[in-house]
Amino acid sequence: MLQWIKNSFDLTGHETTFKREMMAGLVSFFTIVYIIAVNASILAEAGIPIEAGIIATILTCVVGCWLMGFWANAPIILVPGMGINAMFTYTLVHSMGLTWQEALGVVVVSGVIVTVISFTKLAQILLEAIPSSLKHAITVGLGLFLTLIGLEKGGLIVKGENSLLALGDVSSPFVIATILTVVLAVVLFMRNIPANFFISIVAGTLIAAALGVVSFSDIGGSALPVDSYLSLFGAVSFSKIGEFTFLVAVFSLTMVLLFENIGLINGHLGMINRPEKFKRSLQAQGISILTSGFFGTSPTVSTVETAAGITAGGRTGITAITTGSLFLLSTFAIPFIKIIPGSAIAPILIIIGVLMLQSVKQIDFQDLSEGFPAFLVIVMIPFSYSIADGIAFGFIAYPLMKLALGRAKEVSAPLYVIAALFFLTFLTNVH
Repeated sequence: MLQWIKNSFDLTGHETTFKREMMAGLVSFFTIVYIIAVNASILAEAGIPIEAGIIATILTCVVGCWLMGFWANAPIILVPGMGINAMFTYTLVHSMGLTWQEALGVVVVSGVIVTVISFTKLAQILLEAIPSSLKHAITVGLGLFLTLIGLEKGGLIVKGENSLLALGDVSSPFVIATILTVVLAVVLFMRNIPANFFISIVAGTLIAAALGVVSFSDIGGSALPVDSYLSLFGAVSFSKIGEFTFLVAVFSLTMVLLFENIGLINGHLGMINRPEKFKRSLQAQGISILTSGFFGTSPTVSTVETAAGITAGGRTGITAITTGSLFLLSTFAIPFIKIIPGSAIAPILIIIGVLMLQSVKQIDFQDLSEGFPAFLVIVMIPFSYSIADGIAFGFIAYPLMKLALGRAKEVSAPLYVIAALFFLTFLTNVH
């Protein structure tokens, strides 16, 4: 059996082992498992019952990760995206007036479009149309975004009273637990201890428990009943598919999903130096988006937390399959998962942010026509708290800078179209 796995996933060619892949999948799972509760709570504000939303999120994560693992043989984790779920609830449902059933219909149609594109040459054309400076900028921007999320989850950064951000209460037990776990995680990582991220999460949870941040006595309850999910599964509505609002919603969501995932997938595959996996990875992503709508949740993305598994040694689809399988098992372990505190997860996200920041060296800031659009991507992703908006700013600025300098021929035709479409999403205020 192990020999079949070794050959099927080409472990030797990827210079990895089954054990390392399994451990990387475990690390990926613990860095992204928070999505179960968070995504369900955001879906609930769109009218989806929270119990059903939890099950929908789990099933979507399972199928998405398995698709990526078996089809693309890539260690990329597919889960409902943060930011995209907010767009689903607050833009499609609250602002545009769609019901959550109709919004799920938008997700399905967008998934079909992304899937069709991924199976044609258009996917490669779009990838090649993105300048190298913007590709690296997306990686750096994602690193800063991940760091910001980590700092927030760890309580080190909070919303300020007289400013947008402020330092958290460093004397609180929660922040102390975060700081101690950061120190431990950095030391373990620098010493290249096997499974250092996983050890850091377990140790961080124990530190939090010792400081009274979490209590193991909170573990209890039972798995959610499947009956609560039956009203959500397949509850997709296409009743408004011919109306302008529905079409604008599809266009907006497709734009965000397509270019956010192109950037994310390209960045992740760049980390393992496997660009040849791009096409199949995007295909798995498209199919996963489509299934998200039928399962009853907002679309999946190639989550930034994928970098945790890659940094932990993940190189093949076994990493993604392991993460997906753990999501399936999490249906019966939600009470245990819920006690893992943010102080144990935050240090991992911060370290990954540091590692992703290294791509900034590949950007030529001496040429401002390359450097300034890249700079906009880097700063706007974390500062706007939106991957899509950050990417849009850079993609719009790039051709404008080239045109201003009389270097219009350096911009590909597809990029002009992409920039115009992103600009249109800003004008319609549905980005």
